[in-house]
Amino acid sequence: MIALIALAAYSIKLFKLNKRLTRRFSKVIDADKELLSVTNKKLSTEQQIVQLQSNYKEKKTYFDNLVKTVAIYDEELELAELGFYKPHYEFDASEKHKEEIASVKSKQKTLVSDKTAIVCDREWTVSGSEAEGRKMTNRGVRLTARAFNNECDSAISNTAWNNAKRMELRIEKAFDAINKLNETNAIVISRKYLRLKIEELRLTHEYKEKKQTEKEEQAEIRRQMREESKLEQESEKAYKEEEKYQKLLDKAKAEALGLSGNQLDKLEEKMKSLEKELVEAHAKSERAKSMAQLTKTGHVYIISNVGSFGDQVYKIGMTRRLDPLDRVKELGDASVPFIFDVHAMIYTEDAPGMEKSLHKAFSLKRVNLVNNRKEFFNISLDDIETEVKKSSENVEFILTSEAREFRESNAIRAQKEESKAAGDIRNEFPESL
Repeated sequence: MIALIALAAYSIKLFKLNKRLTRRFSKVIDADKELLSVTNKKLSTEQQIVQLQSNYKEKKTYFDNLVKTVAIYDEELELAELGFYKPHYEFDASEKHKEEIASVKSKQKTLVSDKTAIVCDREWTVSGSEAEGRKMTNRGVRLTARAFNNECDSAISNTAWNNAKRMELRIEKAFDAINKLNETNAIVISRKYLRLKIEELRLTHEYKEKKQTEKEEQAEIRRQMREESKLEQESEKAYKEEEKYQKLLDKAKAEALGLSGNQLDKLEEKMKSLEKELVEAHAKSERAKSMAQLTKTGHVYIISNVGSFGDQVYKIGMTRRLDPLDRVKELGDASVPFIFDVHAMIYTEDAPGMEKSLHKAFSLKRVNLVNNRKEFFNISLDDIETEVKKSSENVEFILTSEAREFRESNAIRAQKEESKAAGDIRNEFPESL
């Protein structure tokens, strides 16, 4: 009896547990039904993903086209986004560009006068009149020509080194837009006329660039002429100095003929000193004369300016001055805030050759990759020394940059900041409580 009661109690407990579990998992009891539900949800989600991907692709294409259109008119756009302009003509002088511009403009005028620049391939009538239709067409052609020419003139006049490709695209965009607006009138700007406008833009841009290059080349020639003039002056000065010591020595020798004893000893000592100075003056005069006559003899210098250009930037140049440091002083006079530090001064019989060799070895390390007349390189001094010593073993390199003015300026600045900070701290405390 007790066992039966216990069994009945256990059965009731199991029944309640089963009921609780059934209620809890009622939604997933039917596995097939749950599987079907999950599968349907999965399919629905996948369809939504496919639809979203399709919509995104469509909208992205539309967005990219808008970005390209806006880019043509965006003056602040980075140069790298549209690419660098590559010259289309290889003329030696700007005058040739000028002649070609005149030729292109003449071709444009011929197209306009032949009525092939802008054409209408449909005969229109206005109120049944063909003459009125021709008048309407001619007015449309003139308006189209004015609109397109204005767009082209604006683009050509505003073309610069950093927007040349953008201005080409602007002309092409104007060509497409005006032709689209004229579809109903059947008026079309010819592609030949478009090509001539693009050609005019390129020629005009390259003409301005060539003029600038010629200006810089003329400046370089004038600089070389000044260098040669200074060399001649230095040669003349050295010759006069040699002449002066020779006269002093000749005078001393003449005086010695009538002297003896202590006076003669003193004069002979003076003569020895004059002879030494004469030898030095003669050597200097010969070197100056040689450098003035030879176009290649000179010094290649390696200099830096930490305060102006930062670490690891070196200028590699050459000078034919008798005192090469004069050239370095010139470079540091007014164009930069601090003087240059000299790391090496190499005398060589082929200074242009050595300079060219070093520039070629480090061409990809140039700070300015566009203008090769700017002789600054972002490179370590060890690399320069290694390259120089391939041809000149006995070159002394100063590896540290003294940068005295720069470091002293920083020290003064830091001292002032420190004093100001100390004053600010003192100001935080009142004079009395």
